[in-house]
Amino acid sequence: MQNITVEELKARIDAGEKINLIDVREPDEYATFNINGQLIPLGQIQTMQIDELEDKKEEEIILYCRSGARSGQACLFLEAMGFSNTKNLVGGMNEWQEKFGAQ
Repeated sequence: MQNITVEELKARIDAGEKINLIDVREPDEYATFNINGQLIPLGQIQTMQIDELEDKKEEEIILYCRSGARSGQACLFLEAMGFSNTKNLVGGMNEWQEKFGAQ
């Protein structure tokens, strides 16, 4: 697992880069504020309901949550399942909103 900062991620999004962005928060958190990542709550990842990710095992996947803790767990779990390039968003949506607001 590698880390990525909110500044690095925002720059890549702003540049129009195609990114596999996964939000591992719960649906109510996602509904409150999100940055258009695919919602797959951590519990679904941990119970292996990740068929939609299977074709991305060799691609970069950036995971995020509220603070970076759950997404860190998700990165480690995916790595154990054979995913080779996971990145955790340090500080998660808390850090994003602190730096950039709820755009």
